[in-house]
Amino acid sequence: MNISSIIVQTAPKYVEEVVESLKQSGVCDYHLHDEKGRVIITIEGESVSEELTKLRIIQALPHVVCADMQMAYSEDELSRNITVLENSDAVPAMLNTEIVDPSQIVYGGDLRKKDLEDFAKHLE
Repeated sequence: MNISSIIVQTAPKYVEEVVESLKQSGVCDYHLHDEKGRVIITIEGESVSEELTKLRIIQALPHVVCADMQMAYSEDELSRNITVLENSDAVPAMLNTEIVDPSQIVYGGDLRKKDLEDFAKHLE
């Protein structure tokens, strides 16, 4: 299952009409809008292809200037990433050794890429 948030833009004078069209479309869930003509909706689909079909329907509604995906969630992608995280070493080797004095570690954004041997030579 995929779910995506979409921002729909229309002219302020058409916002109520576009909101009603979106609610009647059957392809999205309406959440909120503002006086500037921005409307927030979500769509769901079993595939990206299904979501894109729904997006095209929304883009074709009268007075819709544009409709763009802002955030997307995919269960398959989440499952793959959870598997990667579960199978990875959560703590870098540098932090699991006693030869490194923690007070000497300078964090530069990623300890996983640090070469432990080079670091140990630096301490000598």
